[in-house]
Amino acid sequence: MATRTDRIAAAFARTAESGRAAALIPYIAAGDPSPETTVPLMHALVEAGADVIELGVPFSDPMADGPVIQRAAERAIAQGVGLARVLEMVAEFRQRDTATPVVLMGYANPIERMGQERFAREAAQAGVDGVLVVDYPPEEVVEFAAALGGQGIAPIFLLAPTSTEERIKAVAEVARGYVYYVSLKGVTGSGSLNTDDVAERVALIRRHVRDIPVGVGFGIRDAESAQRVARAADAVVIGSKLIETMEQAVADVPAARKTDAAVAAASGWLRTIRQALDLVKRENASA
Repeated sequence: MATRTDRIAAAFARTAESGRAAALIPYIAAGDPSPETTVPLMHALVEAGADVIELGVPFSDPMADGPVIQRAAERAIAQGVGLARVLEMVAEFRQRDTATPVVLMGYANPIERMGQERFAREAAQAGVDGVLVVDYPPEEVVEFAAALGGQGIAPIFLLAPTSTEERIKAVAEVARGYVYYVSLKGVTGSGSLNTDDVAERVALIRRHVRDIPVGVGFGIRDAESAQRVARAADAVVIGSKLIETMEQAVADVPAARKTDAAVAAASGWLRTIRQALDLVKRENASA
């Protein structure tokens, strides 16, 4: 079985070998719309074309997230989903899928409550490949990054339109797996996307972050915007629109059918994004 960090590198290698310009990384909130839905949903997203899965750890004060993802976190917390349960979900997913990378995305508080060393150890045991903590600045988490690295887990960091070159250099020192560029100022799901600005910023980031891919998220809501981002980035990250699609699908559905409705809606929508990305080829690939 591949090691955890190998899974991330292998996923991007498969993307390159296929000739596609960018990998597809969907974000979902663990436990939404129900805890029972998460693992089947993860498998369905892989079948629909996900190259990496970002799994959100529910937190009561998600400061970087817009209303869609906030609602998803609230629904998950109301059903008792916390960090320990998220790790159980990853372990269950690994029983069938040993190839698709899983990156946990969340906030420092649940990790601090568990303890950084224990978290790194238990995340590795569950089969986590990468960890992105929104409120851990790179210059303050050298020990945490080392703890993750010691367990074969990639520390992944955010960069924003406001990130200075100094911050980009600091991220380049400690980041592994990939870097996540937030394409818009503000919270998830907000604003309109300017892909010319994205391309310019990604080029700047690549001058300092040379050895790992650069993914782009925030503001990607349909096939056309995904294609535009794919021409500039190594990965396209989609969260709010995917969760919104599920939210609408289960709104008037009986509890017994919510899992099926959420999985069908999310995987069906993501498949259209993957089909669009399949058309965007790397510059040196054949058309």
